[in-house]
Amino acid sequence: MHTTQFVESYFDAWNHRDPKGVADHLTADGVYCDIPQNVQRSHDELINSLSIFFKKFRHRYELVGDILTNGNTLAFQYRICPLGSNGNSKPAAPVNGAEFMALNGNGAMTITDYYDSPDEALSSRPASIAPHALQINKYAKSGLSAQQLLDYKDRLKQIMHVQQAYLRPDLTLPKLAEAVNCSVNHLSQVINAGFGMSFFDYLNQHRIQHARELLRKIDDHNGAILSIAFTVGFNSNSAFYAAFKKCVGQTPAQYRRAQNSLSH
Repeated sequence: MHTTQFVESYFDAWNHRDPKGVADHLTADGVYCDIPQNVQRSHDELINSLSIFFKKFRHRYELVGDILTNGNTLAFQYRICPLGSNGNSKPAAPVNGAEFMALNGNGAMTITDYYDSPDEALSSRPASIAPHALQINKYAKSGLSAQQLLDYKDRLKQIMHVQQAYLRPDLTLPKLAEAVNCSVNHLSQVINAGFGMSFFDYLNQHRIQHARELLRKIDDHNGAILSIAFTVGFNSNSAFYAAFKKCVGQTPAQYRRAQNSLSH
């Protein structure tokens, strides 16, 4: 589906208050990420959340400005104009924000929602953010535009994927920001809004992916797990095990045994 048609279809589903229509823009294993509230929802979880939300609130969803694209990533700004809760004639203040989508085929692997709104408008957000509705958006005055976010994100991917900066055991957020040539605050926002995770989770994701490749190639006799931990940038075996278990759901030894059994 063409990018413009995809976004138009997405807005159409929101304006028709169609929970399944919104969620169906995700791939089967896609995730919707609410960055300011640190909430992630799967396809079915998003349907359940929006079903409750649409029964309680009525809004008009508007695209603001152009749709920006960079590879398989697209971004756009939006405005939500609340029409008032059912039975409530006084609408809340508008909500402004931006969404970032990582596409795969005809669906989005991630839909990342980044918004900045007055406190009184936050009560009209979906149920997923209700517990922290009065939090102030920590990115409210960052000054980072959607186009800058895409540019920094593309530069960051180059540094991480091609230059493999994650292999450096001394890599920190300030050092990575220097490599990307942006401020620490902006890089933190890029990682949170663009990838739906913290700096440490983003860093560990790359390290663990590299470790998985090494564990598939090297058997018990030719590569110690501790050696692999240091190779991919970890400073300790315990940190490696904790990060691997969080990302993969198995310990490195369990993962290696499982991979070896599949190859025989």
